[in-house]
Amino acid sequence: MLFRKKKNKETSTIPLINDTVNKDNVEEMVTKIDEDDIEVVMDNEEAISEKLSNASPLRKYVELGKIMIGMVKDVKNGSYPNVPWFTIATIVMALLYVLNPLDLIPDFIPGVGYIDDLAVFSIGIGWIESDLHKYLDWKISQGNEA
Repeated sequence: MLFRKKKNKETSTIPLINDTVNKDNVEEMVTKIDEDDIEVVMDNEEAISEKLSNASPLRKYVELGKIMIGMVKDVKNGSYPNVPWFTIATIVMALLYVLNPLDLIPDFIPGVGYIDDLAVFSIGIGWIESDLHKYLDWKISQGNEA
């Protein structure tokens, strides 16, 4: 599990301050995502949306975050099948990374605290962009907004 609620003093596998954000690190984080992480995202949907809305560097991702959460929900409830695990894991990893305030560069550091969040989010979106477009096309064909 990539991100754990604080219980039994378990820790996150999110990179420590001496690591760097690059495609290899992000890909490694994606490989550690499991079903429990999906539940953490679902349980923290409101907190993730709030953080995207309230952190000015992340605001442009608010709608995209909602689309990503919607996609995970639709996959989880079986209404949108046949999505590669890598896509779901990438979405979950990116959202959990944004949620975690003590990631590579802690979010409370003025001016630079969200640089790593933006990098991880951007790398992940780049990998799954075509799947997000397919999902939006499907939502439109269903007569639903994302």
